[in-house]
Amino acid sequence: MKNSKLALAISLALSINTAAVAHDNSNLTMEVIGTYETGIFDEGAAEIVAHDARNQRVFVINANDATVDVLDINDPANPSKMKQIDVSDYGKVANSVAVYKNLVAVAVEANDKQAPGKVVFFDTTNLSYINDVTVGALPDMVTFTPNGRYVLAANEGEPNDDYTVDPEGSVSIISLRYGPKHATVRTASFEKYNGMEEALREKGIRIFGPGATAAQDFEPEYITVSSNSRFAWVAMQEANALAVIDIKRAKVIKLLPLGTKDHSLPGNELDASNKDDGINITNWPVKGMYMPDSIASYKFKGRTYIVTANEGDSRDYDGYSEEERIKDLTLDPDAFPNAAELQASEALGRLKTTTANGDTDGDGDFDELYSYGARSFSIWSAYGKLIYDSGADFEKITAKLIPDDFNSTNDANDSFDNRSDDKGPEPEGITIGKIGKRTIAFIGLERVGGIMAYDITNPKKVEFLSYLNNRNFDADVLVEVEDEEVLDPNWQMAGDLGPEGLVFISAQKSPIKKPLLVVGNEVSGTTTIYQINVEKKHKKWKKNKSRDDD
Repeated sequence: MKNSKLALAISLALSINTAAVAHDNSNLTMEVIGTYETGIFDEGAAEIVAHDARNQRVFVINANDATVDVLDINDPANPSKMKQIDVSDYGKVANSVAVYKNLVAVAVEANDKQAPGKVVFFDTTNLSYINDVTVGALPDMVTFTPNGRYVLAANEGEPNDDYTVDPEGSVSIISLRYGPKHATVRTASFEKYNGMEEALREKGIRIFGPGATAAQDFEPEYITVSSNSRFAWVAMQEANALAVIDIKRAKVIKLLPLGTKDHSLPGNELDASNKDDGINITNWPVKGMYMPDSIASYKFKGRTYIVTANEGDSRDYDGYSEEERIKDLTLDPDAFPNAAELQASEALGRLKTTTANGDTDGDGDFDELYSYGARSFSIWSAYGKLIYDSGADFEKITAKLIPDDFNSTNDANDSFDNRSDDKGPEPEGITIGKIGKRTIAFIGLERVGGIMAYDITNPKKVEFLSYLNNRNFDADVLVEVEDEEVLDPNWQMAGDLGPEGLVFISAQKSPIKKPLLVVGNEVSGTTTIYQINVEKKHKKWKKNKSRDDD
């Protein structure tokens, strides 16, 4: 169990103007009760996590060892590794894992990253191999449908570093109708959108890879499935869009552009510079591209809503890069008459932007400025309409609670303001849980660290509940030895670094009959278990008889 001093806990009211409502008594808090440490720094030794309720195990993607670590959490205060599943016979590295009853599905990328990958099935109890099927290039995320009849794999299809080989992105629909030994695969492809690139761009979908068709340019990142197992929503991060898939037909039936967030509007402020010598969360004439990584879904009053962690991501390869800093652009003098002031390093100059968008009239200068990600989480209708966005919450909350470590990076302490010119706190992982009658979203901040909790039961009445960061900013991570940065021998005292994958465990499925949250931390290689505590005497936390917290 981790030293509780590592936890920077919150369950408090904020005096700042946040987009969500904060209460003096949120009735929900999180506490760290146990951590498993690999002792491996910054090698992806703990990424995506999945829970096996039958055996009380957690499956953790360990990219460093090309394995899936299997943790025993019957005593969640003392999680222990009982075994590893080696996937090296099936490809180069495991990227994702999912569990349904007695089945584990693992997404494995090929040794040649641009070649077709595999989804491999194992038994949850004896961990024996069952079968594997071939899917698309770079299967980056795998999930079961709620009814267990299908497994879906998001095949990202990234290009090689020279950008000379660019496989098509796709979603593999794996049928388990006759069991995993007889699994069959169909592909939901984007080929039908080839030739429609210009029309899609006009709708706000980013298609910009050099020489790429729509199918090559779309890179599925993450999947969420409707509660009735009929439809899937797929995040295409670089395209800044969602795809909707009819699962039974294995067809893409809709593309939903997500648009941009206007950071010049009140409530949408951001800190745009790491050279301004302080915290400066203010409005700027920049449009944030939502570009979600993890997504999830839930129902409210019979309607499905999609929840996104708006991380942002750029294409940055040796053969092609869209990244540039605003100070290095030529700005349109009519759109930006104060260009010199804006392009100062302490203003917008350091902020990373894209050269793929913004020159709206094609004259070589930039009429609009874009940033990667929205530094927030959002709730969308099933048809892509924005219902709620957390605005500037994440930066304002962390500025209030950890001002000396605001917008730190995840692989070094003493890095105040380091990420402000990039994507700020960088929300990446998200999961949803039902506690009593409430639906709670948990969002992991990849860079500064920590978990945000929001009550999203009613998507139009969202409430901030709590934030906890199991990171010790006083510990040394990297130290300088003979003009070279090396890992400090006691770096593990820094706690959790780089939360990546999150999974919620309901009280009904928990080994201690209390709701838990399991988080895989990519940089510190730790898997940490949080206990979720609520004041059950409060009416909104009373037990829900509908079994929705299954």
